[in-house]
Order: sequence, then structure tokens, then C-alpha cells
Amino acid sequence: MVRDGAGWWTEQVVPRLVDASLSAAPVGRLRARACAGLHGRVLEIGFGSGLNLPHLPAAVTALDAVEPADLAWERSAGRRAAAPLEVARTGLDGERLAAPDGSYDAVLCTFTLCTVPDPARALAEARRVLRPGGALHLLEHGLAPGRRVRGWQRRLEPLQGRAFGGCHLTRDVLALVRAAGLVPDLVHQAYVATGPARPWSYVTVVRAARDAVA
Repeated sequence: MVRDGAGWWTEQVVPRLVDASLSAAPVGRLRARACAGLHGRVLEIGFGSGLNLPHLPAAVTALDAVEPADLAWERSAGRRAAAPLEVARTGLDGERLAAPDGSYDAVLCTFTLCTVPDPARALAEARRVLRPGGALHLLEHGLAPGRRVRGWQRRLEPLQGRAFGGCHLTRDVLALVRAAGLVPDLVHQAYVATGPARPWSYVTVVRAARDAVA
């Protein structure tokens, strides 16, 4: 079967571009921050090529992965083989998780919420599968402070979406988390050190509990 150009680009090129652009050391430090405190059974939405695996705490006992891109999963083989725990690919769609309610101690999601078609639904699903006392650990780029940078983000977003598989530049990460009923208790927002130009490099790291602390 002949693939159309857009399908080939999304399936064969985008995973490689994402892997290369998100492997830099400053991004690795943000990944470590996002992974801090993970424990028990964890679900990662948007596993990619496994770039978070080196940052998982020893307290993580099981990791299930949701990853739609077969190429990204194939590229993760070496990292999965080197990991101290088995990684199971349990789904392809972060908006429709197969897991029952209350299945996980934590949900990890890095550089994925920018791309899912319905981020509100994905966050609602993340909250649904969390156990009482569980938390979402999220790292994402998105809407920057300042009118000038936001203006560039809005102008560049159509091109960004076409080039990077539907990626958005203007999603307000913290607002989406709160709208899903999750309760942020640790928040870090900043431009990535030595990162790309500002429309792409404003990131949010947030840990958000499933429920408010009584």
C-alpha cells in the first residue's frame, strides 16, 4: 500500500525529530524534576523512545506505557533492555485508557499533552486511573508569558502542527491541569536553558494530586 506524504512524515520522521530535539541535557534535567517522587505502579502516557527511563526513581515497581508511534516504541528497545524493570506497552491512545479506575499510583506525561487532539479528555483519563492519593507528573511546553512571545506562538502554531504531528504551542498547561480537577502542589515554570527560541521553550513541570488534601 502506498503511503501519503503526510502519513509517512508523521510516522517515520516526526518520532526521529522529537527524539533528537528532546534529548538535550537541559531537557534531561527537567525530566528528572518531573520524575521525582514517582513510586509504585506508574502509567506513562506518551512513552516515546523511553527518554524518561534513566530518570525513574528506584521506588517505581512497574511501568505501563501508552505510545501510538510504532517507530518510537522500536527506538526505545535499547533503553527498555537497560532498564531495571519491565515496560509493558498497554495502549496507543492517551484519550482512551484501557485501565480500570484507580489502577496506578502515578501517571507520567512528558511532551505529549501538546499533541493529543483533546488534552482535557486525556487529563480526565489520567485522573480516572489514579488511585486515591495518586498524582500526575507532567512536563510540557506551552503558552508563554508575555504578549510578544504569545503573538509569535499563535502565528507559528499552524506550521508547528503540520511539521510536528499536531503539536500546539499555545496550550495553557496549568489551566488544563486545574480544569481536569487535578490539584497542583509542585509547579515549576521557566524557559529551557540553552533551549530553542522562546515560542518553543517555555515549559511547565507540575505534580498534581488526584484529590485535594483534606
